[in-house]
Amino acid sequence: MRHRYVIAMALLVTTALVGGVAGPAAGAQPTTTASPTIDHSTDGPGAQQTDAACEFPLEITDATGTTITLDERPERITTTNPSAAQTLWEIGARDRVVGVTQYAAYLDGASERENVSAEGFGVSVERVVDTEPDLVLVPNASSASTAETLRAQNLTVYHYAEATSIEAIAEKTETTGRLVGNCEAAAETNAEMNEAVAAAENRTAGLDRPNALYPLGDGYVAAGNTFINSIMEAGGVANVAAAEGDGYPQLSNEVILQTDPELILVTTPDAVILEEEPYASTTAGTEGNYVVMNVNYLNQPAPRSVIESTTTLSTAVEELQTESDGATDGEDESADGDDGGDGDTTSDGDDGSTEDGSDGSTGEGSTGDSAPGFGVVAALIAAIATALIARRR
Repeated sequence: MRHRYVIAMALLVTTALVGGVAGPAAGAQPTTTASPTIDHSTDGPGAQQTDAACEFPLEITDATGTTITLDERPERITTTNPSAAQTLWEIGARDRVVGVTQYAAYLDGASERENVSAEGFGVSVERVVDTEPDLVLVPNASSASTAETLRAQNLTVYHYAEATSIEAIAEKTETTGRLVGNCEAAAETNAEMNEAVAAAENRTAGLDRPNALYPLGDGYVAAGNTFINSIMEAGGVANVAAAEGDGYPQLSNEVILQTDPELILVTTPDAVILEEEPYASTTAGTEGNYVVMNVNYLNQPAPRSVIESTTTLSTAVEELQTESDGATDGEDESADGDDGGDGDTTSDGDDGSTEDGSDGSTGEGSTGDSAPGFGVVAALIAAIATALIARRR
């Protein structure tokens, strides 16, 4: 029998999935010449930064080791990755954004900005130049050469380091706030994120942590030392792929069966991946345990992603365990001699479900660089609904 729980339904969005966060960006971590004073002791990373630290001119070094100078607050900002766009929306700088990629289309008002995506995949240098930006924010998913290509057009470009944890996302948010002069709003956003993470951790603190897996397609998974792994941990699950390596490795069917996840994270409501091997033969597949995550939020290293994903996942874990405990209680009552039924004799008649799985993605718009499972030729148009958890037996 399948029991379905609708925790919350989000806006249905359409997005193309390509990615490229499989490797760290080269160069040093970002630094500024006058680093703001930040108190991490109470509210978490970046929570105390204020606009007093946001004076211009600013000199700041990005992940390529390049120091850029902003003489005044940028009034025209172009982003070549959706997570930077999401962050700018969160910290109140959206009105100054003039260019975004197609992968930021889910953001309210993004359609009113110039689409700087190239035909097919990647970013169009010409379109970026045409936005006449004061600042271009480039993702870690792009190689250093992408930033250099844009700099050759006399553009001011900041290239992010890879965010591999929630703490790193907070630092990235803080840096974005510093770049655009919205330090206080960035601090408030980080405080909201830290609060949501704490709530998610508290929600599952007394519960068993189910072994979970997030398949990206073709055997690729989100493993250790990734922001997705950090979200999974905060959401109350144990990521079985973390023991198999870091980043986004490709696992064989045999290894996936050995990890035997109890819960599968999917990004489409039909979740058909649970009927495909090797997933169908795992505990998650045989019991039909999955949670539907919003692909934009789960796959983009940005504060709203953390807030929504940890809340969705921790709530699903709580619901799943509550149902499991209830089923156990029912079996105990039956064993005590009430009636001989096993409490599991009806079905709602729904078909099994799966994620397409043909395209692994971490949501950062590709700039044409390739990595295993990401940034290759295929893209998937996905209809997203969040926080639907189903359990089928």
